[in-house]
Amino acid sequence: MSNAEMTIPQPVNYIADSWSECATVRGAWNIDPNTREPLHRMVTTVPGDLERALRHAERVYEVGRWDEDARRERAAVLERVAAIIEARTEDIARTDSLTSGTPISVTRKVAAFLPARIRSTAADLVAIPRVKALAAGGRDVRLYKVPWGPAAILTPWNGPSFIPAAKVVSAVAAGCPVVLKPSEHAPGSAQIIVECFVEAGLPSGALQLVHGGGDVGAALTGDPRIKIVSFTGGPGAGRAIARSAAEDFKVLQLELGGNNPALVLEDADVDVAADGIFEGMTKLNGQWCEGPGKVLVHRSLAGALLEALTERIAKVAVGHSLDDDVEIGPISNVPHFETLRRRVEGLRDLGAAIHQPARLPALDGLFLSPTVAAGADPAKATAELFGPVVSLYAVDSDEQALRVANAHPSGLDAYVFGADTDRAIEIGSRLLSGEVRVNGAKLADLGDDSAQSFWGPSGIGGHGPAESVRVFCGDRVVGVDGPDLPL
Repeated sequence: MSNAEMTIPQPVNYIADSWSECATVRGAWNIDPNTREPLHRMVTTVPGDLERALRHAERVYEVGRWDEDARRERAAVLERVAAIIEARTEDIARTDSLTSGTPISVTRKVAAFLPARIRSTAADLVAIPRVKALAAGGRDVRLYKVPWGPAAILTPWNGPSFIPAAKVVSAVAAGCPVVLKPSEHAPGSAQIIVECFVEAGLPSGALQLVHGGGDVGAALTGDPRIKIVSFTGGPGAGRAIARSAAEDFKVLQLELGGNNPALVLEDADVDVAADGIFEGMTKLNGQWCEGPGKVLVHRSLAGALLEALTERIAKVAVGHSLDDDVEIGPISNVPHFETLRRRVEGLRDLGAAIHQPARLPALDGLFLSPTVAAGADPAKATAELFGPVVSLYAVDSDEQALRVANAHPSGLDAYVFGADTDRAIEIGSRLLSGEVRVNGAKLADLGDDSAQSFWGPSGIGGHGPAESVRVFCGDRVVGVDGPDLPL
């Protein structure tokens, strides 16, 4: 075993306010993607334990009181969560790096941001009333923001600490009892986050943690006691959740990703475009659902852009994710590594020229050079890549680029590069996507009110700073009826 094993203990469940051992999956291990050495046994939750979690979530759910004192009490708990997370940022960063393969220089930045995300929700909890009076001709009519009920939160391996922390703090602030199931490929980071919430002194049943694969997720999301499902992951699982939720019309927030287009217009600065696309395709090792996937570049710039991208790839430092100097680490897990390799070969079969100039380390890990696949038919190359891979196609006009991008829309993110920003923004407004970034590929929200909808196959619902708590609440109007109403 490697020294890394000591940093990620065997995952355990947190059910009905106590920690309990999980069942192990025979012959299955979570591995260090840098070396393929075992980290710990893969675990699951047996049906009886899942039933205990669901019963407890149902038992503790109550709308409760949400006056100013109650909101301040819950906000104080979240402030304690933030302080505890602050003391564990290095643990979180190392665990994130060893499960996602993302370089620790990046996971440290993510871990350092988590307390601010928690404190922001605590501040909103104090500042935003849960009950407000409605204009009703002098009659007493009130609008209540009411938690939907027990919430199932399913999180992916690519944001192993941030996504659980962000979703859980929103649901807990709303008042929904949470049953969290992280990806079976990245259980350790979510476990640290839950430990921080528990240590802060949450109310009974406010948060429970179960581990396992798709079978556990299906049993959880299909149960009628769950009233809302928040899921970030692949489209296959998202469709299964949506079908199951239709039985009792659960509230859904599904972020499913897509093959996000990047349009490089005729007046674009090639270096600006290459910098943005390269940053986007390598950020988090390319393992983020909003990263660029298919590059649609004006034919006059196609050769120069390909050359600029391959130059940048050739210079990038690929290596062990715990090395401070590494810029790109390994792919997170074996199943996704094999999927990525198949997708690159699929693009080659469609006629693409494959460019992979990065130097890989002498390690037996899940390493893949950042890749540009140039020249395949974009009508056939529609699969989400979700790695340090982009496909590149030459187009003859803005209209052609828009047609190709919108023929198989990602619905999540898109990118436009052009010197005339007014024109670039106008073109961006015509893309079928919830967010369009011009001349860049950062991860942070574009603005304070950047609420983003998931369009088409990218999911259901949306996210953004103002959306986080709201999605876990329903509206309830209560008031005095009156004889002056027209009907």
